[in-house]
Amino acid sequence: GLQLSMFQCSSLTRLYKFRHQLGQRVRYTGALTYDGVKVMSTAFQNLRKQRIDISRRGNAGECLANPPAPWGQGIDIQRALQQVRIDGLTGHIQFNEKGRRTNFTVSVMELAPSGPKKVGYWNEDEKYVSTATFMRGSNDSSYGLQNRTYIVTTILESPYVMLKKNHDQLTGNDKYEGYIVELAAEIAKHVGYHYKLKVVSDGKYGARDPETKMWNGMVGELVYGKADVAVAPLTITLVREEVIDFSKPFMSLGISIMIKKPTKSKPGVFSFLDPLAYEIWMCIVFAYIGVSVVLFLVSRFSPYEWHAEDYEEGEQTNEFGIFNSLWFSLGAFMQQGCDISPRSLSGRIVGGVWWFFTLIIISSYTANLAAFLTVERMVSPIESAEDLAKQTEIAYGTLDAGSTKEFFRRSKIAVFEKMWSYMKSADPSVFVKTTDEGVMRVRKSKGKYAYLLESTMNEYIEQRKPCDTMKVGGNLDSKGYGIATPKGSPLRNPVNLAVLKLNEQGLLDKLKNKWWYDKGECGSGGGDSKDKTSALSLSNVAGVFYILIGGLGLAMLVALVEFCYKSRTESQRMKVSTARAAASAAQTFQCSALDTGGATAPYTELQSYGLYSNNTVKI
Repeated sequence: GLQLSMFQCSSLTRLYKFRHQLGQRVRYTGALTYDGVKVMSTAFQNLRKQRIDISRRGNAGECLANPPAPWGQGIDIQRALQQVRIDGLTGHIQFNEKGRRTNFTVSVMELAPSGPKKVGYWNEDEKYVSTATFMRGSNDSSYGLQNRTYIVTTILESPYVMLKKNHDQLTGNDKYEGYIVELAAEIAKHVGYHYKLKVVSDGKYGARDPETKMWNGMVGELVYGKADVAVAPLTITLVREEVIDFSKPFMSLGISIMIKKPTKSKPGVFSFLDPLAYEIWMCIVFAYIGVSVVLFLVSRFSPYEWHAEDYEEGEQTNEFGIFNSLWFSLGAFMQQGCDISPRSLSGRIVGGVWWFFTLIIISSYTANLAAFLTVERMVSPIESAEDLAKQTEIAYGTLDAGSTKEFFRRSKIAVFEKMWSYMKSADPSVFVKTTDEGVMRVRKSKGKYAYLLESTMNEYIEQRKPCDTMKVGGNLDSKGYGIATPKGSPLRNPVNLAVLKLNEQGLLDKLKNKWWYDKGECGSGGGDSKDKTSALSLSNVAGVFYILIGGLGLAMLVALVEFCYKSRTESQRMKVSTARAAASAAQTFQCSALDTGGATAPYTELQSYGLYSNNTVKI
């Protein structure tokens, strides 16, 4: 209850004695009447001292005159009343410019077994201040904590506090479930008090209105005495700490970015080229051509690459023409070797450095290939707060009344100042009333809205169906959730010790794992994982098959061109038509396919056509 603070003075003492003789108690109405008469008396005395004439001469005016006639001395009386400064039965008496009483104190009383007991006071400057002290061993200590049901304010927010599916059939605290519900029960068990969960009426955490200077949300309920404890995901901040007390943090977190999970990038036909950048592939091509040209040149200049095939004729040849040089370099790059090799020292130096180069390139490519082909990757347009700040295509916002919005409003960091400037001027507004509204906006925005919220809530939502949101980047700050009590509350120290004990016992981590991951709906992992390992599919290596098919087709085409070219050459040499020469060669192909003793060259002279000699060449 409330009680006007009685000022201890001689007049009050005499009044108490007089009323006691009459067998009556002093009521607050009598005290207020006494103070009212004293205020009027003091005001008129001050007017007389100032020699201000307030007497009314002539006929008395009508109180119900229409229009009302002002009293000329009324303004003087009003000014005198506003200037009164006295100590009355109900405490200090003073008025502001609007004529309202100010600078007064109201005692907050609690009904204890021994009678009414003062537990605090309230005034305009300090608001409610608790003065109750419950010492161990005192008669009132058990009453102060155990024989009272405390109001615990909280907020409906998954997975902290949620209504059970059958909440209509339940009453009291049994209607709720969640991380905070179990935490509140554990704290009550350790401290030893009874409590009742009460969901905050306006659904807000708590912020101060810049115009009215009034607090809303759970902080407001603590400040204005509507609740005794706030057990909720309430962030510990400076502005809140000025009006309420916090326990040690029961959960550490930070502001994070939530975006809609981008679609997984489908592997391209040539995804096997992804382990190396296109610049590297181009450099490899130029290196291949350059090595082949250098090998060709050093083989031409070095005398040790020239040798005679026929000692009688003495004609010297060089195996490393330009095409053989290209073939040698290609074989070395493909780790297959070649039927020719350099003989000179300069040629072997070229071959050695090329082998070393290909060894490193192939090893690096092989190491990255497994990761690129077995991991499904998602390309995210946003990776950090800096990415958000430097673009305007993707909108971003916070909860309208909460610590996240306050963080950006007060931040002096250039990136966050830029983000705040965008958010407060965005049209339509990027702020949301509830976290559920922010999450729904992310899901429906098709990747055009990012929501800034606490990392713990971000991680939880990422584990809930339809599994279409994700956390990107690191946390923007570091802070914690704490249990709040009014300033000077006797519950502060017991609650603080209970939180520390639960943390040392590992119960806080156990509760988080239970409500975040054990009940997750999107599979194991979660967190910041954006890649998912899976088996190779045909789409991952389709490009390799395309190259194989293309190579085989190109080989057949080149063979056909060579066949036609050779047939034309032979037809000109033997003075026959190209078609007849081609038919002769084709028949030779057919015969060689049925011959198990070996294949004969197609352009041997067949007797049946009379085109060539009977000699054949064994291959």
